[in-house]
Amino acid sequence: MAGGVGGIYRSGMDKSPGKKAASQFLYPPIDPFDQRMLDVGDGHRVYVEQCGNPEGVPVVVLHGGPGGGCSPAMRRYFDPAHYRVVLFDQRGCGRSRPHASIEANTTWHLIRDIEQIRETLGIDRWVVFGGSWGATLGLIYGVTHPDRVLHLMLRGVFLMTRAELDWFYGGGAGQFWPDVWGRFRNLVPADERDDLIAAYGRRLFSGDHALETRFARAWTSWENTLASIDNDGPGGDSPSEYARAFARLENHYFTNAGFLEQDGWVLANIGRIDKVPGTIVQGRYDMICPPASAMRLHENWPASRLVMIPRAGHALSEPGITAELVRSSDALRRSFADN
Repeated sequence: MAGGVGGIYRSGMDKSPGKKAASQFLYPPIDPFDQRMLDVGDGHRVYVEQCGNPEGVPVVVLHGGPGGGCSPAMRRYFDPAHYRVVLFDQRGCGRSRPHASIEANTTWHLIRDIEQIRETLGIDRWVVFGGSWGATLGLIYGVTHPDRVLHLMLRGVFLMTRAELDWFYGGGAGQFWPDVWGRFRNLVPADERDDLIAAYGRRLFSGDHALETRFARAWTSWENTLASIDNDGPGGDSPSEYARAFARLENHYFTNAGFLEQDGWVLANIGRIDKVPGTIVQGRYDMICPPASAMRLHENWPASRLVMIPRAGHALSEPGITAELVRSSDALRRSFADN
């Protein structure tokens, strides 16, 4: 593919995909051949599914959030005749239980869960596919277990840094969306607006279910509204239980700086995946995870290839992003066949 390892490829998909539905670039809908609830300890049971070819190249899908859960559409980025696709809902969200729980729920618990899933399914090495928080988790997994990763395929890069959180919850993105930002910010009293993560956290964990739900929906709406370049106004309300898990888990992780030892931990340890090949797909107009993070990652990761998608925002469902991810997974499939 154009650009080569270590290169930057600026996709030419700005003229047509933006006018098409992302779904037309995906493989047809597919049902799992295996579904299970895996006891990962600490009182948590994690939903895991497999689809595609049981003898194919394994790929694990890491959803965003934290707290987003996986969806049927995530199965469709890979040729089902050639890939064995593993999806799971991370602790506390989706079909995993207990729902919206932050107990024993940290980045390092999730890394341990990924390894338990791999071992339970008898997989030696696999492709790791993730976007947004899923990209963060994929990078941390790669740094921690580089010998288990065939390829990292990442979208909408989030490095879990203070600067990124300040951009999104400190008013940076709000400079472009002042009306929506005002509604998000003004839900809390003026004397608490210097730290919106903390202010929302007090309400998301208040013990008052109605109050938690109200602020969870506001938290989720702020993020969902900015996800797609085609949005121009507040997104609709998410279902209350989804919003509650999404907002509580994100707030919990962001309050604790992703449970990493230092700010900038990912790039400080990126040398551990120097030899692990990777593809980075980034929307040029991503308001949630600005492209500067993807660029920094690419510059510090010699085996990576960065594809910048023009006229695309953050969402996995952006047509140009979907088209490029499918194209990249197909190219990776062919490279495996050639080796």
